[in-house]
Amino acid sequence: MRTFIALTTLVLVLSGTTLVLAGEPAPAAVKALAQGKLSALGTDPIIVAAVKAENAKGKTLAQIKARDEEWQKTAGMDAGMKALMDGECGKHLRQLAASLGYLSETFVMDNQGANVAMTDKTSDYWQGDEPKFTESFAAGKGAVHISDVKFDDSSQTYLVQVSVPVRDGATVIGAITFGVDVEKVK
Repeated sequence: MRTFIALTTLVLVLSGTTLVLAGEPAPAAVKALAQGKLSALGTDPIIVAAVKAENAKGKTLAQIKARDEEWQKTAGMDAGMKALMDGECGKHLRQLAASLGYLSETFVMDNQGANVAMTDKTSDYWQGDEPKFTESFAAGKGAVHISDVKFDDSSQTYLVQVSVPVRDGATVIGAITFGVDVEKVK
């Protein structure tokens, strides 16, 4: 009779002085960052203006889903994707990432979960059926969504996705997702 031993691989990440396991909840420092500085960015005037402008276009969900299908089939970048990165809000997101030092991928969504601006190409255009949008937009109520720690193949980093509502005054008009590199949060 043969005996087989199953081995489970754990991926460990050192974040500051805290040992973090991939698949575990976000470290306390990331949660504090989410509730403070990152939530405050949901009222940033450049981000708010970009979301308001996109919402004003009145796109239907069918139009958004058609773009999402096209997006997922596109190798590389098309003109529309580049526009989301090179517009005022996309440039602003890259400046924020550079100044903060712990952001990897950041993207802004409208009131239906469609991309408004981004630092990098996302895997899809429509985030509206994913917890990062549904929990942060929260049907117009707004809330903070914090994912578990995950290894991100594209950036080769251990990330937590933090999503917060974008607010125009007291009104939730969209959401923003920040890829937070847990190894860089102090």
